[in-house]
This record gives sequence, C-alpha cells and structure tokens, in this order.
Amino acid sequence: MTGYLSGMILAKDVDFYIKGLFKYKLFGQELWITTTHVGLLIVTLVLVILMIVGHHKIVNADPTARPGGLQNILEMAVSAIDNMVSGIMGKNSKRFRNWICTVFMFILVCNISGLFGLRPPTADYGVTLPLGIITFLLIQINGLRARKIQHVTNLFKPNPILFPINIIGEVAVPLSLSLRLFGNIMSGTILMGLIYGLLPTALTVGIPAVIHVYCDIFSGAIQTYVFCMLTMVYINDKIADD
Repeated sequence: MTGYLSGMILAKDVDFYIKGLFKYKLFGQELWITTTHVGLLIVTLVLVILMIVGHHKIVNADPTARPGGLQNILEMAVSAIDNMVSGIMGKNSKRFRNWICTVFMFILVCNISGLFGLRPPTADYGVTLPLGIITFLLIQINGLRARKIQHVTNLFKPNPILFPINIIGEVAVPLSLSLRLFGNIMSGTILMGLIYGLLPTALTVGIPAVIHVYCDIFSGAIQTYVFCMLTMVYINDKIADD
C-alpha cells in the first residue's frame, strides 16, 4: 500500500499536458493562452531571427571568401532540402521548394524544441491538423489548376461505384498526415514526461539525454521528412500531367 501511494505521489509530477497559462475573454467567449501558443511564438521568433541574420550574412558576404559559421550551415541546409525536393518533384520542384523548405524548418524546430525545455507544439493536434489541411488545399488547388474538370471526374474512375471510396481517400490525406505527425511527437512527449516525472532526481541528469536523442532529434527529423515527402508525393501525383 505504501508503494502504491508513493507511485501515486510520483505520478502527480508527470508533466506532458497542455497547460493554460492565462485566460481572457473575446466577444464573450473565454479563451486561453496555452503552452502551445508560447511554444509556437518562440519557434516562430527563432526562425524569423535566424532568417533575418542569415539573409544579412549571405547578402553582405564576400563572394571570394570561404563561407563559414551560420552562412555555411544555412547554405548546406537549403541545398539539402532543394536536392530533396528536386529528387521527388522533378520539373515541378521550383514551384514548391520555398513552401517545402518553410514547412520542413518549421516542423523540425517544433519537433526538437523539447531539447530546450519547451513542450513541442507539434504534440498538439491543433497544430498538426492545420498543417494537414493546408497540404490538402494545396493538393486540390494544384490538381484543379493542372487538370481542370478532369481532377473531379477522376474521382469516378475506374468505376463510378468507387466514388465514395475515392472521396474517403482524398479526405484521409490531411487526417493521416496530421495524425502521424501528432502521434509520433506526442508519444515522445509522454515518454519524456514519464521519465522526468517518475525517475528519482539523481537519475534524470544522464539517462533522459540518451532518450532525447531518439525522441526529439532522430524521431523529430524522421517525422519532418515523412510529412514533407508525402506532401510532395501527393501534390506531384495531381500535377503529373502538367
């Protein structure tokens, strides 16, 4: 019984939930600023500052000198993402590489923000679902632009009886993208919360660091790549005849 009570006390220290920081009223509705909003604000500020500083360095760089430091890292990152987009989308890569690069960097920084004490914003379905919906809209808009009415009539192929199944397949795209990203990041957040909450304080110094490498860095990078890769595949499939 004593052990059970001790476990209950330790379990109270487990922290992986979204917390409301303060509330306010807007048009008579009670709204909350949560840890997700704070995390998104910090991630956005970090990316904006990084891009401003990087742009300044690249614009004012000496073309005859060897790039170093931040400029070198940014050029390598942009080149790697550009090669990834070109390899998957081919001739259509120029139209979407800026968007894919933006989404890639945003999701990656969100995923690894747990290393710096933040609750990853992508562990909130309210963040991953809009990303999935934006991707869905890009797919449908570019499909209509490329194939016109054929984009709609394709839903009735190869047999009109399959129309409901084709519709479900289209609607499943944003759900699968958002749930996959949310589920993987949330599971890592829960795991790290359990470790920090249930382990003795003396053991939370070294052991969690190893698990952070997988949950935040490895898994975060893999899920970022998967989201962007599937986005490119879905869009490219709709504009293959463009």
